[in-house]
Amino acid sequence: MSKGQLVTLDNFEKLFKDALNPKQLEGLRLLVTPFPQQQFNLTDDRRALRPHMGVACFDCHANGHSTAATHTVGDIRPDDLRHRIDTPSLRGVSVQRLFGSQRALKSVEDFTEFEQRAAYFDGDHTKAARKGVNPLERGSQVHFMGEFQNLLDFPPAPKLNVFGRLDPALASAAELRGEKVFHGKGQCVACHAPPYYTDNLMHNLRTERFYTEGVTINGRRVMQDGPIKTFPLRGIKDSPPYLHDDRLLTLDDTVEFFNLVLGTKLEAQEKKDLVAFLRTL
Repeated sequence: MSKGQLVTLDNFEKLFKDALNPKQLEGLRLLVTPFPQQQFNLTDDRRALRPHMGVACFDCHANGHSTAATHTVGDIRPDDLRHRIDTPSLRGVSVQRLFGSQRALKSVEDFTEFEQRAAYFDGDHTKAARKGVNPLERGSQVHFMGEFQNLLDFPPAPKLNVFGRLDPALASAAELRGEKVFHGKGQCVACHAPPYYTDNLMHNLRTERFYTEGVTINGRRVMQDGPIKTFPLRGIKDSPPYLHDDRLLTLDDTVEFFNLVLGTKLEAQEKKDLVAFLRTL
């Protein structure tokens, strides 16, 4: 749909005016429109040398996907307890039911409204007021933005059938072995069930088992992760780095991480086959 272009405020109407209804087109317009934000705005304490109009949703979620940027969550104090958060892809967002760094938001509309009102200003509504926040109206703006986001689909997966399983006629031997590991010894399917490879729940991996209490790494105090959202694995090969805080750079790293945390004792070939399968999703 984007014809290989980065969708911006300059070209969105030309690209989509014949494909979207008026509500969806307005929703897209708002998603590419800059709004004032804590660090980038017109005030003197901005991080840009010149006055800045702000940040648009698609600045991080480029073309409804992701720039793979990692941010520090703004509404946690003190600073050394702030965890990093991934910029997830918006592809397939319509099948998800948990949103936000604390997973406290239950719809994409809730998240859209919260992000622009509060997260843009580190959760401080007084700063938001001083820096020119322009709250979105739920019925005529937030709803339109949500309607467009819910159109964003997962990328094609030609080797999967209608149930989200591999078609043996199209898959390689390694991919089929990897699918068997995924549904068996690897225990991946316990959280990532087809066809979208998510259960829309949260799970606590208890990673604090592997940490020494009181250690600080890269400026962040090591602590428990707590419950982590089960992200869909459809299109996962297009969205590195991985996990909720981008600590895993590749799919191989991710497979090894869960192999250690879950104690599945996968052999080297099983890990390679599992990665081959994940690349088909």
